[in-house]
Amino acid sequence: MTSLRVFPADKPLSGRVEIPSDKSISHRALITAALANGPSRLRRFSYGEDNVKTLGVLRALGVQIEDDTQGTIIVEGVGLDGLKEATIDLDCGNSGTTMRLMCGVLSAQPFHSRMIGDISLSARPMKRVAEPLGMRGAFIRGRHHPTKDGDITAPLDVGPLPLGKRLNELEYRLPIASAQVKSALLLSGLFASGPTVLFEPLLSRDHTERMLQAIGVPIHTVGTSVRLDPPASSSALNAFDIELPGDLSAAAFPLVAAALVESSSVTTMHTGTNPSRTGLIDILKSLGAHYVLAPRGSILNEPLGEIMVKQQPLRACLIGGEMATRAIDEIPIVCALAARARGTTEIADVSELRVKESDRLATMASVLREFGVECEERPDGLIIEGRPEGPLKAARVTSHGDHRIAMTAAILGLVADGPTDIDDTECIATSFPGFAATLRTMGARLEEFS
Repeated sequence: MTSLRVFPADKPLSGRVEIPSDKSISHRALITAALANGPSRLRRFSYGEDNVKTLGVLRALGVQIEDDTQGTIIVEGVGLDGLKEATIDLDCGNSGTTMRLMCGVLSAQPFHSRMIGDISLSARPMKRVAEPLGMRGAFIRGRHHPTKDGDITAPLDVGPLPLGKRLNELEYRLPIASAQVKSALLLSGLFASGPTVLFEPLLSRDHTERMLQAIGVPIHTVGTSVRLDPPASSSALNAFDIELPGDLSAAAFPLVAAALVESSSVTTMHTGTNPSRTGLIDILKSLGAHYVLAPRGSILNEPLGEIMVKQQPLRACLIGGEMATRAIDEIPIVCALAARARGTTEIADVSELRVKESDRLATMASVLREFGVECEERPDGLIIEGRPEGPLKAARVTSHGDHRIAMTAAILGLVADGPTDIDDTECIATSFPGFAATLRTMGARLEEFS
């Protein structure tokens, strides 16, 4: 088991840093490229483990993919009718995005697929995607969830759809905002006999809508609703060339480090700034952080820019509603901001975090307490009493196999009163393979050990 030792920062952090390509966009780019007509080129692919799992699943389904191992991927699209039955189980590893999005694609195929995952993924709920897909005629069967009565989890058996049959049209209201469920239903809609109309209570990230629209799919959005009409032919999706934007969820870690360490200033380059993902920016503003967002154009309907953060005192605030939804993956590192803000920060409306790689609310509450930060756990959030003066208490914590918990603990360690040890940090490669190296370029001191 690999561990990470983080030493307190003894000087300001600084620099202009590259960050991994956006994990959410990369999943969707791989899948849509596989279903497009002809070769698509994906540049700045970052080889996070979750994205590599999606790549492997597509290869197992007969999609030819060239990889120069330097970040350029060429996907030979097979069209909507070109996937082949896999001869092996489709291993999604720890990637819930891979499993849920591919459920949407595979539910429309005339062959059977079996999707498996690691221990963590095999405990995550899948009824939320299987049930609405079943409403449009898909067949998905899973293992009874060990703790959630009436739910299912991986392994999942998907399909086959009877030969010559198509999925039904669908109108569906999502009970909670979920980009993964929404994307699975939209992808299944590419194969349906009629329109897919979805309504969310709040707007979740909209990468799927933007990408499908950019490559010619009839899709329209109004507020939190979206309508997709199936393409006119199986070869209607246009191949594309994309330089993948940097992942704002990854950028959050060096940016928050700069917000916490005295006199620091850090800029992340080529960062995706999709409005459905910029809840972190709104949270920085609400906490009184100093930041500058400089637009740098767009790629396939995805805006990007540079984000600079300078350290200055933070103040507590309320984080909930749409702002929290748009920062759902960043909530663990937001807890680090709250830990150094003056006053009591309340984080609400994020019960979805209880069914991620770990129960992120319970795990973050435990991590904060180890660093000497008072924290109250609520069913849908946390109440955090900030400690803006003096260092935090050095800690030894475990990641619980959760990459965002591991990286958040590392950032907290930069403002502790001694070395902090984080156990089980192999998981960081899930989304940010160069995390430790990036922090070192900014001036931080970290050591990896076994």
